[in-house]
Amino acid sequence: MSLSPARAFLVFARPKNVLSGSRRMLTTTAAHEEYPKEDYSSRIWRNALIASMLTVLAYKYAPEPGENTYLTRWIALYKTPRETWLDINARHTAQQQEASTHTILLSDAKKEVGHRYRYPQIVNQSSPFLNGVGM
Repeated sequence: MSLSPARAFLVFARPKNVLSGSRRMLTTTAAHEEYPKEDYSSRIWRNALIASMLTVLAYKYAPEPGENTYLTRWIALYKTPRETWLDINARHTAQQQEASTHTILLSDAKKEVGHRYRYPQIVNQSSPFLNGVGM
């Protein structure tokens, strides 16, 4: 079997991998990429340090829980009174009690007891002409 000259050139001129015998294309772009320097001077570490300092300062200079500050009074202005929530909860409890009685009533209901014929076709065996008036 002889190969044409063009085919022979393509078969023998192609570079091959020594281990696998197949041609592999290598990309050179990964070798030339430059990455930023990895240390603690990047933006993420700077922002984390600033956020932690702000958190410490806010905790240190925040008002005590017992102090009557402007923010506490403003929150209390829009807060729903305790008695309102107690009234809503009591009403909800009464409604749930009523709903549970209805649920118990429906879940305890039993089907009406009726006679079940073993062979229901026995009803149709009699003559329809022997029935009384109105039946």
